[in-house]
Amino acid sequence: MRLRAPLALAAGFGSGSVPLSNLAAVWRTGTDLRRVGSGTVSGTALARVAGVGPLIAVGVFEVAKGAVGPALAGQDHPLVAALAGGCAVAGHNWSPWLRGAGGRGISPAMGALIVTAPAGAALLLAGLACGRLAGETALGSLAADALLVPLVRRLHGRDAAAAAMAVLVPMVVKRIVGNAAPAQGGPAVYLSRFLFDRDTWVKAGGKPGALRWR
Repeated sequence: MRLRAPLALAAGFGSGSVPLSNLAAVWRTGTDLRRVGSGTVSGTALARVAGVGPLIAVGVFEVAKGAVGPALAGQDHPLVAALAGGCAVAGHNWSPWLRGAGGRGISPAMGALIVTAPAGAALLLAGLACGRLAGETALGSLAADALLVPLVRRLHGRDAAAAAMAVLVPMVVKRIVGNAAPAQGGPAVYLSRFLFDRDTWVKAGGKPGALRWR
């Protein structure tokens, strides 16, 4: 275990850091996701520029990369598995291959929780799906985030709750700090990021789904 722990943590961060969505976007359309919309390197951004097909294909691997570290740690070492899952999300959110840019970590978080707390993975997926159906993906994900640790603790126990917390922290932090400091505004901008994962509460032209990013 002396070697397995650092290996699991390194593998978690390393696999999480591979920017699969950005690679797919560049390959299919020549688009760097950091340069469009909110600058978020995510499956949602990939779908906007390349369509649903690439999202589905890449999404499977985005989830799978979050499971690498926890799987290496093994279920007999729950704390290491929890930390490895957190490392995968951190690697995805602050990828060294993108100079610290990244996504919001939902996909690798689901992958990590499939290993450590399956109910948590299902909750994150449900929050994402419900948010998209309602036209506010960020709010659906935020609701799932709020329920994540209590639900996992109730269904899977304290060790699994620690794993849920390990992936939750980098997701929430990245949601607030984003990939860059806001061009203008103060606390209200960060509140908007926390609630809606964007710098403004206004939708461009008043059209649902047409967000004005800053």
